[in-house]
Amino acid sequence: DTSLAEVNSFSPSMPISPSSMINQYKFEDEPELRDLFITVDDPESHITAIETFITYRVVTKTSRGEFDSSEYEVRRRYQDFLWLKSKLEEAHPTLIIPPLPEKFIMKGMVERFSDEFIETRRKALHKFLNRIADHPTLTFNEDFKIFLTAQAWELSSHKKQGPGLLSRMGQTVRAVASSVRGGVKNRPEMFTEMNDYMETFSQKINVLDKIAHRIYKEEREYFNEMKEYGPIYTLWSASEEDTADSLKGVASCIDKCCKATEKRMAGLSENLLPILHEYVLYSEILMGVLKRRDHIQGELDSKIDALANKKTEKDLFSEEIGKLEDKVECANNALKADWERWKQNMQCDMRSTFTNVAENNLRYYEECLATWESFLASQRVDLHVEENSEDRP
Repeated sequence: DTSLAEVNSFSPSMPISPSSMINQYKFEDEPELRDLFITVDDPESHITAIETFITYRVVTKTSRGEFDSSEYEVRRRYQDFLWLKSKLEEAHPTLIIPPLPEKFIMKGMVERFSDEFIETRRKALHKFLNRIADHPTLTFNEDFKIFLTAQAWELSSHKKQGPGLLSRMGQTVRAVASSVRGGVKNRPEMFTEMNDYMETFSQKINVLDKIAHRIYKEEREYFNEMKEYGPIYTLWSASEEDTADSLKGVASCIDKCCKATEKRMAGLSENLLPILHEYVLYSEILMGVLKRRDHIQGELDSKIDALANKKTEKDLFSEEIGKLEDKVECANNALKADWERWKQNMQCDMRSTFTNVAENNLRYYEECLATWESFLASQRVDLHVEENSEDRP
């Protein structure tokens, strides 16, 4: 399928060495100058009579003039991140807002509040804030600044303000009108192509996500069996005097391969699974953004139709149409710029992720092969020694 062709197209002149492959992409899309650095760390458990939750320390360092200080340190819980995401979507409906980890990420694979779960979420929250910080528009959002700088009570007070009644009513009316309205008549070809691309991308990335989880599950089952398999040879060696050393050698090889398998599993759970699932969420977000753009286009189309059918109040309709045309143009330009940026980041992430997985697989198989080859070589040496001792008079 050509939808992911660009992701899989590598230059013929690319170095063959895996380590040089990953280095080629490491800093490809790094911005040259940054004036906002954010770190999410130090998770802390809180237990109350009502609930148990985790807060994370958010440290911000900046040289921007609109900030009163060059460094801030606040604590935020997951609900605060959700609030920030909703405010960004509300303020920028046709921009691609980075996804947050789901409330129970990797459900069924790790326990909630386990160290692994908390660390997985911390990394995702760290990436979420830094993606916003690197975005040319979202980084200057006022709610984002408040999220980074306000103390807990200040943020709580700000959150209670919420959108005004008229704003909420307007959103509801538009949502109802959009759900009733049919397809957009005058959608530009570019956005039809985007929509087709995302439908294919969504299908492919969901399949990759499912396969990756299945691979991880099978790898874990294999690892658990290997842990039980190795000690059997050690126990066996106790009752076989003539082959005790060989049996212990097999047990040692299995143990080394078991550790290598555990290392490869860690690579899958830390690098491959989160990236694939992040882009599953991205595909949902992008489909939503395209629908919101279509809703704005639909409003314009309906006004134009109403003007054609109405003989009076033409001036009023013309003014509304002019405003809607400006709104559609702004939405189109915002989405076009964000689309190209998103595709570039996605392709870089996919290249880096799959190259990293390939490197880890190569290291894994080379390590296991070297382990068994070393064992076989030692057995051949022992065999030659025994043969030579038997030939002596």
